[in-house]
Amino acid sequence: MLIRTLWTLSVRTRTFLRRWMPTNILLDRLRTRRGLKWGVPAMGLGIVYFFGAAVSIALINGGWSPWLYVVFAMCLWNALKFVLFGPISLLLLARARVHEHQARRNLRRPSSETAEA
Repeated sequence: MLIRTLWTLSVRTRTFLRRWMPTNILLDRLRTRRGLKWGVPAMGLGIVYFFGAAVSIALINGGWSPWLYVVFAMCLWNALKFVLFGPISLLLLARARVHEHQARRNLRRPSSETAEA
């Protein structure tokens, strides 16, 4: 019973985060075929999030509330998501282009074979 409850809670948490958190919404849009070309420029957001993490650590060291560690963790996590998505988007874009090229070639092939016969 406990494992089932934990499993359900984790699924609902993931669904909530996927649907309502801005960085997850943006990454979902970037994973579409039209959005893959924006993967490398989106790495710039990762740099902004790294800067936010550095600022939060500087504020904590300056005597601000230790609750800023939560901000630090979120900024660091979002920075890693965007920085890692850049190279991944290049691989996904290359794979999509290969599939599109194969589909175009397969569409042309039957018509050229029937013209020869």
